Amino acid sequence: MAESGIDHAFTATEITGAAGDPTYAGALSFMRRRFTKDVAGTDATVWGVPFDSAVSNRSGARFGPQAIRRASAIFDNDPQYPFHTDLFEAFSVVDYGDCRLDYRLPEAAHETIRADAEALLAKTGFLLTLGGDHSIAFPLLQAHHARHGRMSLVQFDAHQDTWPVARGADGSVRVDHGSFTKAAVEAGLIDPATSIQVGIRTHAPEDCGIAILHGYEVEEMSAVDIAKRIYERTHGTNVYLSFDIDCLDPAFSPGTGTPVAGGPSSAKMLAVLRHLKNAEIVGADVVEVAPAYDHADVTAIAASSVAMYVLGILSEKKSRRAAG
Repeated sequence: MAESGIDHAFTATEITGAAGDPTYAGALSFMRRRFTKDVAGTDATVWGVPFDSAVSNRSGARFGPQAIRRASAIFDNDPQYPFHTDLFEAFSVVDYGDCRLDYRLPEAAHETIRADAEALLAKTGFLLTLGGDHSIAFPLLQAHHARHGRMSLVQFDAHQDTWPVARGADGSVRVDHGSFTKAAVEAGLIDPATSIQVGIRTHAPEDCGIAILHGYEVEEMSAVDIAKRIYERTHGTNVYLSFDIDCLDPAFSPGTGTPVAGGPSSAKMLAVLRHLKNAEIVGADVVEVAPAYDHADVTAIAASSVAMYVLGILSEKKSRRAAG
């Protein structure tokens, strides 16, 4: 148990170690991590991208980062399940806050996101993004590509997001939350031959060569078998993990813009993540939380759990490497 305290996000003097805030009080950074704009030397940085101007249905995901941070307060200072340890004992994580976007100029948002993400990746070991609609994954992939080269995309989603990409007369690319995956393939950011989508429950014009585990297949498979298919597809390559919360059935994620019935439970998808502990995950996002449609923070709690599992996987990996 951490030493008793309050507002750890502001009062912490170190970037490792658990917080002591009561679950119901204190500054709401993600998992009580220290708020700071200095991310140099950190193992991972969490930040929010409050953008939802590229949705095709219900808006509201701009409030997603706030909701996910608020829900993460439920992770108290005991060892985090199922990792059996204080994730931050030797794994340094900070909360950078949010990307500053001009709501009057939504067309400029993706370039701002890309530039800010590249600047953060130059200083931190890992970038975990809280969205925001799913279109933000495109500039995030651009930033990660600049650091890691072409990656494998592991996309948890109800939608393929491979709808046609529109182009302006000036050569500009119009990417929305239903076309970011196709845009990423066309830009060479991801390798479709080693990429996979999990939980798909809608049709799109094409699959762009990306493997698909449909919702009905996920229902019939075990978490171990799903993880095995992901490992087989990615072949040990660098993985960018993108988790659209509408991957989950609306019973577990009602607070999202385009819910689709027939999806998996939060328990099953968290189990899949747990089995991805050996994947070479180099970046991740959790997107499409729209709290105005949520009930009792069900969706936000699921999303914060996904984000916590990503950090847990990274923390364990660092511990294993330190142990030799």
